[in-house]
Amino acid sequence: FGCGWARACFRFREPHSDLAYALEADKGGTRAILMAVQAHIIKHLLFVRNTEHTPLERLRRTGRREQGQALAAALADTLWAVGEAGRAIVCLLTTAAHLVPSGDYRADGFTERIQLFEFSEKAAAQEFIFDHINCFKDEGSHGVILFLYSLLFSRTLER
Repeated sequence: FGCGWARACFRFREPHSDLAYALEADKGGTRAILMAVQAHIIKHLLFVRNTEHTPLERLRRTGRREQGQALAAALADTLWAVGEAGRAIVCLLTTAAHLVPSGDYRADGFTERIQLFEFSEKAAAQEFIFDHINCFKDEGSHGVILFLYSLLFSRTLER
């Protein structure tokens, strides 16, 4: 992964602003993933979250906690869908390496530190993601790469 991918995370606009629901997207390869997740975020904020506000107000009144909840729901929905509604795999980074470089594999300081968490219920995956939301949205978290790995493992390498 290039430096653009390494820097990419799920970063929202300022809470309680006109664009509080929107993810910031830099130019480059991560934009497609961010926009796919963005669609699920908007769906969650408009149709799943229950408020008395009009649709536009729902989007603009999004606070920091609601941003995290919407992101967790969007990531879990997507992982659950690619796992054919039977499982979701969430990848997080650990400090210890779990893979020893051998053969053609060259250590990148990232891939060998990924730990997998498997869920057989979407709600459990969503709660886990929300509890670890900073792993996807903090600067330097490699959040988009972690989500990409999660997609690959949830879909299975065979499929």
